[in-house]
Amino acid sequence: MRRFAELFESLDTTTSTLAKIDAMSGYFRSAPAADAAWAVYVLMGRRLKRSVGPALLRRWLLEEAGLPTWLVEETYGSVGDLAETIALLVGAAADAAPTADLPLSEWFHGRILPLVDQSVEEQRRLVVGWWRALSYRECFLVNKLLTGSLRVGVSRSLVTRALADSLAQPRVQIERALIGAWHPTAGFWEALTRNQSNLHVAQPYPFFLASPLEGEVTRLGECARWAAEWKWDGIRGQIVRRGGTCSLWSRGEEIITERFPEISAAAAALPEGTVLDGEVLAWRDDRVLPFAQLQQRIGRRRLSAKILREIPARFVAYDLLEWQGSDWRDRPLRQRRVMLERVLEQQSAVLAVSPLLAADSWALRSAARAEARGRGVEGVMLKDWDSPYGTGRQRGAWWKWKVDPLVFDGVLLYAAPGHGRRSNLYTDYTFGVWNGGALVPVAKAYSGLTDVEIQALDRWIRANTREKFGTVRSVEAVHVFELAYEGIASSSRHKSGIALRFPRILRWRMDKPAAEADTLADLKQVLVEVLAADAAQRL
Repeated sequence: MRRFAELFESLDTTTSTLAKIDAMSGYFRSAPAADAAWAVYVLMGRRLKRSVGPALLRRWLLEEAGLPTWLVEETYGSVGDLAETIALLVGAAADAAPTADLPLSEWFHGRILPLVDQSVEEQRRLVVGWWRALSYRECFLVNKLLTGSLRVGVSRSLVTRALADSLAQPRVQIERALIGAWHPTAGFWEALTRNQSNLHVAQPYPFFLASPLEGEVTRLGECARWAAEWKWDGIRGQIVRRGGTCSLWSRGEEIITERFPEISAAAAALPEGTVLDGEVLAWRDDRVLPFAQLQQRIGRRRLSAKILREIPARFVAYDLLEWQGSDWRDRPLRQRRVMLERVLEQQSAVLAVSPLLAADSWALRSAARAEARGRGVEGVMLKDWDSPYGTGRQRGAWWKWKVDPLVFDGVLLYAAPGHGRRSNLYTDYTFGVWNGGALVPVAKAYSGLTDVEIQALDRWIRANTREKFGTVRSVEAVHVFELAYEGIASSSRHKSGIALRFPRILRWRMDKPAAEADTLADLKQVLVEVLAADAAQRL
């Protein structure tokens, strides 16, 4: 555990990509097999069932700190992170003798995982005992592992790059071995080091991701070089038809086969050894439905006949990754596309090929892009006809040319601490618009400001707090921010009656008083216009 805590600190205190890769590579080269497997599992953001919830940890902190409740709460509010607050107030003294160092794998198998089956009283005895015995760094880390909220500032791609470096293996092979379900054991690590990972018959391929297109589209050169299709607003997925089974995987590496039985039934008719990449969409009357309707199916454990009837699903395929058991990813897109159309030519309407846009000039494609929001799509995808199917986000071959976002001016209402290196700063914000003489919350956002702006806003929030609700603070309604969002829909779950898709901060409007921020009526008018454009496209 001590070595993993040192690794965590190294990763958390640098922004250098190369330094992070070097730190992880060094750990992987020298750690015992079981510890290395668990480190990969944790660093890649895999989550186990929560052992102890934050509410219990907070209660035990108040009982054990030996300080007035108000002081503990003030400390928590200032630090912004429960695990760090516990390590500061209850962890072993700096001059305490170090305890025996247990391997990381033993911490999981012998301590953290068994907590689930213990009584609350026994959980408290064990966890508080760990607090008292561990150094600050280890105490902080254990609490993060207990709650499953460890964020260390490394992406999946950085972890696989470090593994490729330490194991001297192709990164693409490691990416494939780590997708889907696997267990962090010494056996798994040893198989990975020997390049002998046993891939499950239903294992998908790592997804190829597009990069956002910035600047003029004409910089891509000849229009004919690029295939163009709609950028669908659904769930990215892969259909894997192998070994007599059919599985539907989401980009989040979750099997969602049972949530979309109509797609699974249609995919069962595909030839053995077929893997398709595409999008799961809510689809009715030959038209994509808003993502909000698809979410109704995602969030239900049981799919009623009514839901299946009212929100039918379709899989729109745009790539062929495997055919007759052979990996086709290295073949050019134009070849994969021809075979994809042949494969799905005789399939049911539930499985369809994503249509290509017939526009053969950048001007015509720009005009098509302008129609995207009315069609219920996010924009246009541009793909190099000669490109292979890559791994992760590799710039240059696939571009997402999204429509310009919708924008509004909102007033900052609430702020909460961020995570990781920003856990002591207020970086998660809630914004509102005017409804009559009151402000009603409509969006949460946590990205878009510079580090300098975040520091300045954090100082202002602390000095202008009206009320505290745990770690959340309400503030004076003074500051206006311009926010972008991708879509808008009616919502009975929100007080405002609307839901915004992908809100993020564009700029801090220091030139604008709060009284001039947008109104709820303004946003509802946008909703009316979006619905009207959608209806016009149906005609």
